[in-house]
Amino acid sequence: MNPITKVSFDDTAVAFSSKSDAELYKMYALFKAMNSNTFVKVGGTLLNTALSLHLPVKFIIKPTIFNHFCGGETIEESERAIKELGAYNIGTILDYSVEGEGDEKSFNATRDELLKCIEKAHGNKHIPFAVFKITGLIDIKLLEKVQERQELTADERAAFERGRDRVNTICKRCYERDVRVFIDAEESWIQDTIDNLTYEMMELYNKEKANIYNTYQLYRHDRLDVIKRDYENAIKGGYYLGAKLVRGAYMEKERKRAQLEGYPSPINPTKEATDKLFNEALRYCVERLDRIAFCNGTHNEDSCYLLVELMEEFEMEPNDPRVHFAQLYGMSDNLSYNLAHAGYNVAKYVPYGPVVEVMPYLLRRANENTAIAGQSSREFTLIQSEIERRKKAKQ
Repeated sequence: MNPITKVSFDDTAVAFSSKSDAELYKMYALFKAMNSNTFVKVGGTLLNTALSLHLPVKFIIKPTIFNHFCGGETIEESERAIKELGAYNIGTILDYSVEGEGDEKSFNATRDELLKCIEKAHGNKHIPFAVFKITGLIDIKLLEKVQERQELTADERAAFERGRDRVNTICKRCYERDVRVFIDAEESWIQDTIDNLTYEMMELYNKEKANIYNTYQLYRHDRLDVIKRDYENAIKGGYYLGAKLVRGAYMEKERKRAQLEGYPSPINPTKEATDKLFNEALRYCVERLDRIAFCNGTHNEDSCYLLVELMEEFEMEPNDPRVHFAQLYGMSDNLSYNLAHAGYNVAKYVPYGPVVEVMPYLLRRANENTAIAGQSSREFTLIQSEIERRKKAKQ
């Protein structure tokens, strides 16, 4: 057993080792802007207006916010990010971030693009996972009707079966190409349908190991219970449970809908409750690696430190293939690079797609950075620290 390398998320020399001085100053300017709520809100509104009027703003967006948070407009353009991350032992999760039109043509186009991602990942040690959203393959209203157990018309049943076939095509291809895949979590009013489709895929393709991963949003107060139930079902069904643990991405929307429709909010009452549940889920998974493989998908430093400690407690190697850490490209490099430097399995979500079509994703990223208490400030402070460190080193 090799001694576990201690990790420090304050080590900016490692965190920004891939960045030149010029790139670091560019990041400084970007996060300084994102540190301002007013700038993000006003800038977002102006960008949306410019795009709706078909004004030529791509030349402004692509070299700035787009290049920082996205791999490129195509899989081929994303090769730059794959190589950059791979050089530091960080994997890439190619995330096709185009929000389709919601019709059969766009669903099929998304399926075909995802199949290209899987082929790109096949045999590539720098692309450990694929990822997709069910709503990119099946109409959201149809998913909702199925969850509410409403009777479907013959056309709707046929449409749902076509959607299921698309999901199966992707998962089967992942199984055949030995590529693990995350199925992302979405809103609670369609999540049960998504879960059930995911369990179907697990039963088919997780017999030998976890190839298909469900996503659990731990800001929902019932999710640890769901993980426990899914673990028991996996044992009974003779398959492995793949679990990606995240805090969640739809909190405001969830609370607003619950209030409007008069049902109890599925969201934990406080951030502290979510943090506690998330960390309990980490321990639960580490204690059951006989049947679970999981990904710690978080930008929370305490949860990353906790998993490092748990792995040490259970005498696990840092690169145990059943455990991964993941963050978003362009964010929390102090987590990703320091964990990878210490030998842990780390991957970055790398979104890609045409600039205009990825803008909704980018604007959400900017808003999330300002909404999460201290996120932009933390990034900004770390960049400042590294700039100062390099100045002193040159003196």
